[in-house]
Amino acid sequence: MPRSANQKLKILYIRDFLRRNTDENHPASTDDIIEYLAGLNIPAERKTVYDDIEELRLYGEDIILSRGKNGGYFCGSSEFEIGEIKALVDSVQSSKFITEKESLALIKKLESLTNIYEAGDLHRQVVVHNRIKSSKESVFRNVDYISTAVNSDRKITFRYFNFNLHKKPEYRHNGKRYELSPFSLIWDNENYYLLGYDSEAGKMKHFRVDKMDGIVIKDEKREGKKEFSETDLSTYNIKLFGMFAGEEKTVTIRFRNDLVGVVIDRFGKNIIIVPDGDDHFTIRTKVQESSQFFAWLFGFGTDCEILEPESTRREMIKRINEMKKLYR
Repeated sequence: MPRSANQKLKILYIRDFLRRNTDENHPASTDDIIEYLAGLNIPAERKTVYDDIEELRLYGEDIILSRGKNGGYFCGSSEFEIGEIKALVDSVQSSKFITEKESLALIKKLESLTNIYEAGDLHRQVVVHNRIKSSKESVFRNVDYISTAVNSDRKITFRYFNFNLHKKPEYRHNGKRYELSPFSLIWDNENYYLLGYDSEAGKMKHFRVDKMDGIVIKDEKREGKKEFSETDLSTYNIKLFGMFAGEEKTVTIRFRNDLVGVVIDRFGKNIIIVPDGDDHFTIRTKVQESSQFFAWLFGFGTDCEILEPESTRREMIKRINEMKKLYR
């Protein structure tokens, strides 16, 4: 790189150096900055460094000069607070759909958003090994294809699989390709789902993104825009349990008072809670009646009871009796 080009980039190198290598406890002196620039073949004088730092301040960089024997310049703030980056790192670590390799690469990128001292602290807290992780490195690629299809208003086709007893992917419908009009990505229970319109079935469906394979974007325009506009995304995954679909019903359920926190976690703070005596309360909400819904209620034993509708109450009784037969 010619010397003139180096000089033109000098102010940017100073900004990057201060962002990456300084904080309140580790300021950099003018000599430190000049030495760093010299390593990049950029000669600099003290006055030009002062001028560049002043220009960076005018631009909006939070560069602070600390006085004293060990004083110097440091960045007072960054685009992300350390707590925000830690929250993002925790999310990546715990995400099951991101492979271990992808997790480590993504966390390394997140570490670059802060200085080397805070990045070191973050790295020491990273625990990815032995976590439950996907074995397919395809989620980011799938999300990219899906986003492209949505933005260009196109349908997609793909194969969909489950794992067999040998822990190998086994394609549904003997590998026949699914066709879908993609509309939205949904995060639920540590998994990514695609919500789209199935023209053949004439309804909205969802698929786990990490179980989609070989996505192809078609030239055909999407269908189902009316159906999607009628879908309330804010409550879509609240109605479903574990993203298992079933017949939608409005149910009334009675719970013991000490389960109110669990109910709010499940249905949100907007759920209407009606006191029922001294020890119980009831809620009325729409759910997809699936095996996962009944399994969720089973977990509370006698602390909850389905009151309405009668058909859902009978289904619960039927499942209880089947469980009793199994464990006799």
